[in-house]
Amino acid sequence: VNTPGKNTNSAAELTIALLLAVTRKLTEAHSTMQHLGWDRHRFQGMELMNKTIGIIGLGNVGHRVARFGHGFEMRVLAYDPYIADEVFERHGAEKVDLDTLIRESDIVTVHTPKNKETTGMIGREQIARMKQGVVIINAARGGIVTESALLEALKSGHVAGAGIDTWEYEPPEKNPFHDLPNVVMSPHIGASTAEAQIRVAESIAVQVPRALRGGIVDYPVNMPQIRMLEGGDIMTSYTVLAERLGTFAAQFMDWTPQRLQITYKGSIARHDCTLLRLAFLKGFLKNSLEYVSYVNAEDRALSIGLKVDATSDPGFTDYESEVRYGFKSEGHEFNIGGVVFSGPHPRISLVDGFEFEIEPEGSFLAIRSKDRLGVVSGISSLLDKYKIQIDSFEFSHSKERKRSMFLIRVRKSIGDDVVDEIRKHEHITMVRKIQI
Repeated sequence: VNTPGKNTNSAAELTIALLLAVTRKLTEAHSTMQHLGWDRHRFQGMELMNKTIGIIGLGNVGHRVARFGHGFEMRVLAYDPYIADEVFERHGAEKVDLDTLIRESDIVTVHTPKNKETTGMIGREQIARMKQGVVIINAARGGIVTESALLEALKSGHVAGAGIDTWEYEPPEKNPFHDLPNVVMSPHIGASTAEAQIRVAESIAVQVPRALRGGIVDYPVNMPQIRMLEGGDIMTSYTVLAERLGTFAAQFMDWTPQRLQITYKGSIARHDCTLLRLAFLKGFLKNSLEYVSYVNAEDRALSIGLKVDATSDPGFTDYESEVRYGFKSEGHEFNIGGVVFSGPHPRISLVDGFEFEIEPEGSFLAIRSKDRLGVVSGISSLLDKYKIQIDSFEFSHSKERKRSMFLIRVRKSIGDDVVDEIRKHEHITMVRKIQI
């Protein structure tokens, strides 16, 4: 079992400790006193009051840092595309885009999981757009802030100081920051408090006996209970499909949903469909939040302001069984659905109101276009230009919307250059690359 969340407060407090140590030059002052020195003027620091702190990631640790920031009478900005507006309001954080946060913050601190989206999130380009004299704190994961870019900016003086607890390689074999006076370092000690370790131990003491008795634990490393699903193979197949639909939806949507409506139809509705809900949420959240499992997925959804409801409706589709997931937010809607044919053969049956039957596995291009001649040939020619082989090319048309959508499954992942060129087509209104 894992025990995430038990060190949330410890990690947030370390963030503030690093920030204070950097801005008040405490480690230098301490070292001087150890060597019997006394130079008060050398250690002129910076107050936090009336400064702007930019928090990247408003999850468990990020929102604690936001509250601490208010305690210092700071302006609190936050960027997190996966969190609902009401969560920002609850924690007193001003919701901004990443560029605004980077440009307006006196302090930038990161609190995101490390994944493909966040690795290198703060690099040379982002640091160059920050204020002269900015302070950067990374107590989240090594590699979210590119160390080489940070090193250059610290040496040039563009970044006034940095607090680093997590590293690209741990332990760092050759630490280039070791002799910089404007850096405060620690060896990944975010969870290293007596209180955090007690909470971890208490959680393990409760969960291990539960697991040994065959029960469900809060944060399982794996989920062996899946093979014991009520309903046998069909429900197992739908559970796997549901997670893939969630993964697809997360990559398709570029807005933050507030509500999720799930609808079950046919024979699957006679079974307990709880895992179909949890599996979808796990797929939807796993790349934006850490430690998402079947067991905690619904709680994690609630933590970002996503409200979930589920119903059964025998009349909403012609399939013998189907599951559909519909997201809503102010001014936005999106739905996705899936079916499992005998075999079993899972298929995506619906994407944003367009009907399909396509296997939910591999690399996809999702393209929406106006109803015009030449769109299909234009897409095909461009993929041929980049020598991208097509496994399947699915097309769906909506007369009411006067729009079409293409789901194209290809044999290799698609680069941003291909996506950018497709976007330039005059009749194409949306392009997404999806990896399942």
